[in-house]
Amino acid sequence: MNRIRRNLLATALSGAFAAAALLSSTVAHAADLKERSFKFASAQSADHPFSKGGQKFAELVVAKSGGKMKAKLFAGGTLGGDAQVISSLQGGMVDATFVSPGLLSTMNKDFGIFYLPMAFNDAREADQVVDGPFGRKLLDKLPEKGLVGLAYWENGFRSITNSKRPITKWEDLQGLKMRSIQIPIFLDIYNTLGANPVPLAFTELYSALESKAVDGQDNPLPTIETGRFDEVQKYLSLTRIVYDPLIVLFSKRTWDKLSADEQKILTEAAREATAYQRKINREAEAAALKSFGSKGMAVNELSAAERDRLRDKLKPVAQSYVKSLDPALVNEFQNEIAKARAATTAAK
Repeated sequence: MNRIRRNLLATALSGAFAAAALLSSTVAHAADLKERSFKFASAQSADHPFSKGGQKFAELVVAKSGGKMKAKLFAGGTLGGDAQVISSLQGGMVDATFVSPGLLSTMNKDFGIFYLPMAFNDAREADQVVDGPFGRKLLDKLPEKGLVGLAYWENGFRSITNSKRPITKWEDLQGLKMRSIQIPIFLDIYNTLGANPVPLAFTELYSALESKAVDGQDNPLPTIETGRFDEVQKYLSLTRIVYDPLIVLFSKRTWDKLSADEQKILTEAAREATAYQRKINREAEAAALKSFGSKGMAVNELSAAERDRLRDKLKPVAQSYVKSLDPALVNEFQNEIAKARAATTAAK
């Protein structure tokens, strides 16, 4: 009987020690989460999928930290345009934002690989490439630029609007003044197609379209809708020359001040928000397309034959840009697309 009692006592003490260790671990974990307040910036309006994804990200940070880590979204470019906000992240004045890779290609040209014309057939291919080792490899290049890449969300396929005529073949772009994002490959694309590219910040775009300073622009459908470009553009052509991911960025200056637990919460929150953001972005694309038609905007899609002609016309642009990149990186990118394409084809 005494031996039984001793065994029971030993078991009870062991359980007590385990519980104490667990409590100690929990307290230590809690101690690693300090009261934090983060500023998230979006150049897009509050109803844009960028900003809605940012709001979801902020809510997840609050929930995962038990309210210790708070995040507020500043939408509509209130903290500045994309380039200004990236600079603010590097300086630690803003903590997070969501940008297209083209804006990062001015710091590291490898990010421009996403803008090789006609690279992706559909968004599912893109998802597999950016969510895999290739996407991670590019994000790992950001800390040396004062940034931390947390996840890839979605901007989407860019389509062209203009006030002059439908774009049913690449020749229809000739002579049009087209706003271009401010990276070399986009300028080369428009120059090759005979258009006149005009580099212009997004925050200046609506007024430039309204005043006819430029004839047209290209953006994903949700951005065209929330930017109200249909008010000043008559024609929408679903050219889909480029697919645009969206990269969730965090300030490295802020990041380095955080504990490992705090960094983990931010990483998990950004990645968990990915499925939500992509879903609402794709829903917004379908809704925008329907809305444009109902408002009287002339919408057309390039035929398969014309897409092939467009691809052939832009091959020299892709080949020229590829020469400036690491051949191993290009091969990996192309191999990952091929694997993703085979997987999506098999799934159909």
